[in-house]
Amino acid sequence: MFMPLDPQTTAHLAAALEDAAREAGEIARGYFREGGKTTARVWNKAGGSPVTEADVSVDAFLKVRLSQILPEAGWLSEETRDDPARLTRDLVWIVDPIDGTRAFLNGIPDWSVAIALLVDGRPRLGVVHAPALSSFYAARAGAGATLNGAAIVANARDALAGSRVAGPRPMVDALERRAGPFASVTKVPSLALRIARVAAGDVDLALVTANARDWDLAAADLVLAEAGGALTDPAGMAPVYNRPEPVHGVLVAASHALHPRLVEAMTGDETDARRSAAAG
Repeated sequence: MFMPLDPQTTAHLAAALEDAAREAGEIARGYFREGGKTTARVWNKAGGSPVTEADVSVDAFLKVRLSQILPEAGWLSEETRDDPARLTRDLVWIVDPIDGTRAFLNGIPDWSVAIALLVDGRPRLGVVHAPALSSFYAARAGAGATLNGAAIVANARDALAGSRVAGPRPMVDALERRAGPFASVTKVPSLALRIARVAAGDVDLALVTANARDWDLAAADLVLAEAGGALTDPAGMAPVYNRPEPVHGVLVAASHALHPRLVEAMTGDETDARRSAAAG
């Protein structure tokens, strides 16, 4: 029977996870060429999305290392054949060996290694490591979130209009029609990094199109939650992880101060949405 993780065990697991993530990042960096094409072999998966030799190498390393750290945990990764046994486990590793593969293979540094440990279906440990940017986000449930070891807090602004947003242009345009113009729009190829940057206050809100997977989200979800923010669907419902199909609909991320206005702008009457967006 699963026994809840005590604080000392959780702290030990967090340290071991961070070490594993850093080693995984070094493996990936060996294939990365900033401003140029990766040295890794590249092919397409079913559906046409690219995968590289680096994705597979990092995944294989993490499968071994994390299984050694916590042998009883289930496993869900973008690059491993899904094992339904994870659905029966109280502990589950959720792994994206390289989140933002297209950026990685084209020499753009906005990619990350994202790892979370689920406990009873919710992330309790999370790391989003961007080796090419020297950015290491980490969080432990109830213990706050950090960037390169320093505590981070999501921006406390509560006016949606004039915010800085990260997300796909069509989603941003649709939201601007309802809530007024944003101060700036940033494209971040890695979904995990997009959400983590809300946690660090580098952007105010993030938008995610439908069909993101658990491995894109779980680690950054915890980082944001521990930094004072929320990742939800447009109705304000938190993601549910480790389901038979680990796929999600449209999601939004913002600080606790801004999140209610974002939800209203996404779902409410257009006039009310504009009024809420402008309020502060």
